[in-house]
Parts: sequence; structure tokens; C-alpha cells
Amino acid sequence: MEHRNLYRKCRSSVLVCFCLCLSVSSKGTFVVGQTSYQAEENHNITLEWTFTTKPERSTSSLQILCSLFLDREILVLFFLHDGVEVPESQDQQFLGRVQFDKDVLREGRIRLHLSRLRTNDSGLYLCEVNTGYSSSTEEWKLNVTAADQLKPQRPTVSPEPESWGRTGLYIGLGLTAAAVLLVPLCFALSRCFSKSSDKTEKFLFSGLTVQCV
Repeated sequence: MEHRNLYRKCRSSVLVCFCLCLSVSSKGTFVVGQTSYQAEENHNITLEWTFTTKPERSTSSLQILCSLFLDREILVLFFLHDGVEVPESQDQQFLGRVQFDKDVLREGRIRLHLSRLRTNDSGLYLCEVNTGYSSSTEEWKLNVTAADQLKPQRPTVSPEPESWGRTGLYIGLGLTAAAVLLVPLCFALSRCFSKSSDKTEKFLFSGLTVQCV
């Protein structure tokens, strides 16, 4: 614990010295892509800024410090010293969530990818750049809103299947109609068998003709 506190104090001292060095350097041009960022929790954002650079100058002398300023402490988001990233200086809150795009440095651009945003990432950020021949400081705000709670979806109302009562009614009507047809048919057939073979008799019912011979 003592070593950790000592490290934090040393880191704070280094940051103060770095800021003082920036303040006495000549003023350069440093432009942030946006002055305000709005995002949702667990989403990712890309932070990008431009600064004055000279093609003949190497990035080995480049110093970049980006920090989150809170009421009682300063949290380091990213620190580049002499063109080399220093992950040890990064605050615990941002560990493993910041990706630095070094390829665009020669173009005079700083690009950071911050992933898996948290609500406590919100606040005022200050980014300071020292190229060795000029320095600039810019600030921006980040507001991370809590992820929306999953809203309960309304269940899809599907048409209710026909009740057994209605189905039974349809079946009963069908059986009744069949019975109406079968009764006279059976009656006619019984009469046919009861008649003598030399007599012919016709029965008409429901549009059907039964002839007894």
C-alpha cells in the first residue's frame, strides 16, 4: 500500500512538472475534433485531435498527456513520453480500455479509442501536447449516460382458438344434418326390402330418388 501511495505521489509530481514544461514552451496549434462527446454506457468512442507538426521532425520528442479532471483528483487517460506510450502512468479506471493509434502521429493527429464506457468516465478532460518546438492545451467534455433498462415488451396478442363450445356446436349441426338425410334413406330401404319383388316403388327425399324393384 505504501509503495502504491508513493507511486501515486510521484506520478502527480511528474504530471505537475510536465504541465509546467508545457506552459513555458512556445504556443502551437492544437485542435480537438469535438468539444463535447455524448455516449451510452458500454459503448465505444473515438477521440481525435490535430496538432501542428513538421515533416522533418521525428515523433521521438513528442509528449502527450490526456487526463480526466475531477473535484479532488486527476486521472490519467493517456500519457506519451518521447514518442513512447507509458501505460504505467494510466489510471486504474482506464486500464485495458484505451487504444492508441500511433500510425497517425506523423500526420499531426492524435487518435484514442476508449471502449466499454462507464458512467464515471464522464467529466472534463484536458489534453496537452508538446512537440519539442511548440505546445498546446485543449479540453473537452464527455458525458456517458446509463444504458437504458430493457423495457418489457408487450406480448403479441394472437387470436384465441375457437372454444370447444363453438366447435361442438358446429359438429352437432353437421351430425343433425346427416341424421336428417339418413332417416328417410333408412326408411326407404326398409320399405324396399319389405315389398314383394314384383312391385316397384319410388321414394323421393332431399333431392334423392330410391327405386325399389
